[in-house]
Amino acid sequence: MSTAPSRRWFAWPHELEEAGVLGINRRNFAFIQASNPRALYPRVDNKIITKEICLAHSIPVPETYAVIRRYGDVRRFRDLIADRGEFVIKPACGSAGRGIMVIARRKGKDYETSSGRTVSESELDYHLSTILSGLYSLGGQVDSAIIEQRIIMHPIMSRVAVGGTPDVRVILYRSVPVMAMVRLPTVLSEGKANLHQGAVAAAVHLDNGRTFGGVCKNHAVERHPDTGELIGGLEIPGWRDLLGAAMKLSEALELGYIGVDFVIDATRGAVVLEANARPGLAIQVAHRTGLLPRLRLIDSLPREAITADRRWELLPRLAAEV
Repeated sequence: MSTAPSRRWFAWPHELEEAGVLGINRRNFAFIQASNPRALYPRVDNKIITKEICLAHSIPVPETYAVIRRYGDVRRFRDLIADRGEFVIKPACGSAGRGIMVIARRKGKDYETSSGRTVSESELDYHLSTILSGLYSLGGQVDSAIIEQRIIMHPIMSRVAVGGTPDVRVILYRSVPVMAMVRLPTVLSEGKANLHQGAVAAAVHLDNGRTFGGVCKNHAVERHPDTGELIGGLEIPGWRDLLGAAMKLSEALELGYIGVDFVIDATRGAVVLEANARPGLAIQVAHRTGLLPRLRLIDSLPREAITADRRWELLPRLAAEV
């Protein structure tokens, strides 16, 4: 009696490469190591430096209220934030969204986060101290805490976000946008737009800024797991301005392969949150296609041919490169 062959639930590395999927080893050696000089990493690994570069090139960023660098400053926290009722605390050298606390309002002497959790003044002081100790920083190095403006979510995003503000990631190679996605907070991610913590990602069409596809916890999805809303068909406000800022920042950073993260503020439009010299690869799952064909297309062009105007002309071709 013959039996039907069993289906494989995995693909071999060579099959993924043939399908155009960029793997972590090739990303690290062929693109990150080859394009990003190690000496320039502090420009993206330290958010304070990134913000200074953005401001020097007129690229919008959230307003900085204070930077806490010493344990003695923790005791002065209330004085530093004055009477502000909402703000964001983040590690200057943090990664993967760790250590970020979004305060939505004050409750007497206490605070309330964007997810509704009450935080006492002593808890907040402890959190600031753990940031300074390097608990959330790359390599456990001594860190600083940034206190900055809380972004007010653009209303168009409200139906596909829970407890927090979505962000948009653009991956650029040689200052050309090659792929983009929007990351949507969920109950599981506790309001953070972080895929490792359970946020949803929707692919964004480079040419028109419209969402399609989707991924959550490495599984393809079409609807937000909490709201049930379709995540496709959303048009990112101010898309060309966002891409223009991404290209300008990529040039200023002088890094060849990076991810730039934005949030869409209700009044200011797209503002830069941070840049990343080691952007993750889950964006390919959201797009249902690999990065390699797009990166190879950029590599096929002479460096002098990739002018500012030519980058815009390449977007429709890159978006169609499957």
